[in-house]
Amino acid sequence: MTTARTDPGSVLACGEVRTCLLPTRDPLDEATAVRLLRLRTDERVRVSRHPSRQVVSPEVLTGVDCPLPADTGTRVRAVGTVRNRAVLVEGRVLLSSAFFSLAAAGTDRRQPWGHYLVRPGLLVPVGRLPEQTVARGLLLGHRPGQLDIGSIAESLMARISRQHRVLDHDPPLTTVDTRLRWAATRTAPGDPPSVLFTKDGDGLRVVELRLPPDTAPADAAGLCEDLALHDWLLSIVADKLDGLRSGDRSGPGVLGPLVEHLLHLWMPRARVDRVLHPVWEQLDETPGYCRQWKTLTQRIRDQLTLLSLRSHQEVPAPGRQGTIL
Repeated sequence: MTTARTDPGSVLACGEVRTCLLPTRDPLDEATAVRLLRLRTDERVRVSRHPSRQVVSPEVLTGVDCPLPADTGTRVRAVGTVRNRAVLVEGRVLLSSAFFSLAAAGTDRRQPWGHYLVRPGLLVPVGRLPEQTVARGLLLGHRPGQLDIGSIAESLMARISRQHRVLDHDPPLTTVDTRLRWAATRTAPGDPPSVLFTKDGDGLRVVELRLPPDTAPADAAGLCEDLALHDWLLSIVADKLDGLRSGDRSGPGVLGPLVEHLLHLWMPRARVDRVLHPVWEQLDETPGYCRQWKTLTQRIRDQLTLLSLRSHQEVPAPGRQGTIL
């Protein structure tokens, strides 16, 4: 985890995470994954091998100068850069994460670009920032002409997915992509972190966070990447099991790829700042993510055991050879 803390004037962090199954038949090995995520030549790709293999691209910056979404329709212009990175988990699941923090106030006039480039990942409003209005607006989504953080994340995901020399675009599972849009504001000193997690249609998840005042934006983004990964895993496995009847002969074709490619990826909080673990504890309590995952994985094992027993029962016993007279 990064040790850099939030800018002293930063009151808000926001972002969006896109999650998908990497479009290739087999998981990528570490060397190939590093080559895939080498987005810049001046910074190295980071590799973490424990407790699972995770490859993280260098960050790329996108300059923006546009109005921010605001739920009241207030026009709030901001200038600066958005941070964007890709994460590949066990060579199998790809996440594209775009995020930024917002300063509480800026100058009354737009400054030269150099003023903003020395503060990577910070958007500075022109004038005062109506914090709650912008936070709600970012969670609701942008209107034409406003900052579209999701398109920045989607652009990086598309850039990586187009690398045909590495990817064969023949995935072992048919899956849907998900979008996790998040905004984090500060808690009062001493209050624990909190989360409000809702699911909308079309694969959209909306996460409203309250985090300690000194939480680094990169740590908040890391938490949301962890939430996005595990929500995607839970959604895909639940959808595949929906309507699958006990002993269904199509079971092995559905269950086998889940076991081979996804079940071992469930490791919530493995790379989340310990201060932010209470967020996962709340999700474990309500709606019970880990309990649901345990139930689903046990159901898969039971289904495979049942299918195996039935296949043995259906094998005819060797018959006696008749005597030719």
